[in-house]
Amino acid sequence: MPTQVKRTKIDALVELLKKSNGVFITEYRGLTVKKINDCRRQITQAGGEMKVCKNTLMRIALTECDFPQASELDFGPNAYVFSYGDVAAVAKSIRDFTKVKGNGALIVKGAILDGQILSKEEVFALADLPSREVLLTQTVRAIASPLQGLVNVLSAPTKGLVTCLAQIKDKKEKETAA
Repeated sequence: MPTQVKRTKIDALVELLKKSNGVFITEYRGLTVKKINDCRRQITQAGGEMKVCKNTLMRIALTECDFPQASELDFGPNAYVFSYGDVAAVAKSIRDFTKVKGNGALIVKGAILDGQILSKEEVFALADLPSREVLLTQTVRAIASPLQGLVNVLSAPTKGLVTCLAQIKDKKEKETAA
């Protein structure tokens, strides 16, 4: 039975898990406080939050929220990144932080997303996706493109008729002027 202090921490983690739509598991061993703060700042700008907590407390919180257990990922000093908006943007911010020289000590172990455990490779594949806005724009363009073609095809005879009438008008004006 957890103590009252631990119960409070577990309840706070449960609230974070309920608000989030994805959890990334990272190891921060070897990073300075300044670099961790830089990482937190980037993650916050992308719509996430980084928390450091005991793995056993996170395990209990995951169980209470019916999340799958990531027991192969929860060893060592872990930082848990909660995503509250665009999951791909948060994954991208983590990946971009690890690519900067000197930040390689932040190791992405995996993620829990939509009830599934993702590997490090799958997290990086998620980070390579375009943002939600770009995907929506591409979808709208794909839908609108055939419609634009249909409008052009249907308006072509009308344009041709208008052009022909304009040429006849010009010809008649030249004949009357001459």
